[in-house]
Amino acid sequence: MQKIIEGIDKLQNILETIGCHKLFMVMDSSYPFLNIRDRIEKITVDKVCFSDFSPNPLFEDVCKGIDLFKAHQCDAILAVGGGSSIDVAKCIKLAVLAQEERNALIPPLVSKQLTIDGNRIPFIAIPTTAGTGSESTHNAVMYFEGAKQTVTNDGVLPDYALLEPQVLATLPLYQKKCTMMDALCQGIESWWSVNSTDESKEYSKLAVELITNYWNSYIIDNDPYAAAQIMLAANYAGRAINISATTAAHAMSYKITSMYKLPHGHAVAVCLPEIWEYMISHPEHCIDPRGKDYMLNIFCLISKSFGTAGPQESISLFRKMMVDMNMQNPVAVNKEQDLALLVSSVNPVRLKNNPVELTQEVLNNIYDKIIGS
Repeated sequence: MQKIIEGIDKLQNILETIGCHKLFMVMDSSYPFLNIRDRIEKITVDKVCFSDFSPNPLFEDVCKGIDLFKAHQCDAILAVGGGSSIDVAKCIKLAVLAQEERNALIPPLVSKQLTIDGNRIPFIAIPTTAGTGSESTHNAVMYFEGAKQTVTNDGVLPDYALLEPQVLATLPLYQKKCTMMDALCQGIESWWSVNSTDESKEYSKLAVELITNYWNSYIIDNDPYAAAQIMLAANYAGRAINISATTAAHAMSYKITSMYKLPHGHAVAVCLPEIWEYMISHPEHCIDPRGKDYMLNIFCLISKSFGTAGPQESISLFRKMMVDMNMQNPVAVNKEQDLALLVSSVNPVRLKNNPVELTQEVLNNIYDKIIGS
């Protein structure tokens, strides 16, 4: 079971507990500027550092990390950074431990649950943003021959998620906004996902309540206490989607990111209120086996965590948050052409997690509202 630890000062103790002799560190381009870098570099253990990967990691990037890990015979992994660093570390661990080695990361094997002994290589993740919750999920993303691959294996869930909110103080403001909104959307989507459980819904509730209570102090005032609460919220949201997976807002966001160059969290956040509004207007199309009344009650529970009287008021509050943070919707140049590309891009497998059926026509209508004109 994963351990959630708070405070960078606990890192040395963790390494001693796992008996690490040679640590494989995976870090992104932000590492030299981190305000906790000196604390990490003071740990008394041999280190092998790997940072030769792109923000959207490629299979070839991961292979370089695999080769370096093996060449130095490392016995533990530390990932420091945003989702990309942690994803790269997960992919390296899977390939090192799987009998299939690096083939485990590419089709068709990537879609199968391969057997690995995750305990053989202890894994610590230190997130430097408060958004993806990747430090508490068993999923990773990388690109193979231009196509996005989702790598999933229980054995790559970090053994330790080390949360240090100090790292958020120096994040660029827009990045803070985007990552926080990603966490909020993950919390909401997980809550209404057809795969939700009592455990995931409790994590979702905590994530949504913390973000709605502290977002203003975190974004506007750069308050350290608020930052700690948002980092914890992002972790809860990660734990929630690790159980339930995301739904339509994430499924519809990926092409928006590539077409309009919006960061992931911003792209998800422009999708979610339009999808939510459609769902409360069309409960008759509910596909959650627990039924329409169950789904409508979930929408009300989410609204309660928003501190509002009902779903429509929550949607309005969500939109107001976006306006207050100056996070605008993208605008299409050639709307008809863009709509066709957007609709065709949506992965139907991800839509199966959504509690209300979304047909191609519905997707078109929702995108039409999202991208303006």
